[in-house]
Amino acid sequence: MNPILALDFGRVRIGAAISDELQLLAHPLETIPATERAPSRVAEIVREKKVDHVVTGIPRRMDGQIGAAATEVLQFVEKLREILPCPVVPWDERLTTAAAHRALRDAGKKTRQTRGYVDQVAAQMILQSYLDRRAAKGE
Repeated sequence: MNPILALDFGRVRIGAAISDELQLLAHPLETIPATERAPSRVAEIVREKKVDHVVTGIPRRMDGQIGAAATEVLQFVEKLREILPCPVVPWDERLTTAAAHRALRDAGKKTRQTRGYVDQVAAQMILQSYLDRRAAKGE
């Protein structure tokens, strides 16, 4: 099996995480600057790592509705779908960035130390929840 790539989209940075080849465990990969070049960097990663598909976190509101932030991510998803040779799957990612901050803080990391890494951890959490759900469904 080929790995799965996950993205945690932000206005400044995009966290990327990748699964192992068995699609069981998620690992932080890199932080991509959220510039016009971001979609092409994602395409490079997909090509280099032979990614099966991309999971993109959609930050829904707590009531499940799609707000402004989720709309921005869905626009980014459409850009990716135009250039990637693989499927792009939206995935509910409520509170993953907050959970990533908390996990890093609990590990003794200061906010300033984790700025470039927290997005990768959020992407890792998105991907791990996706992988766990697939495993629970027997996919």
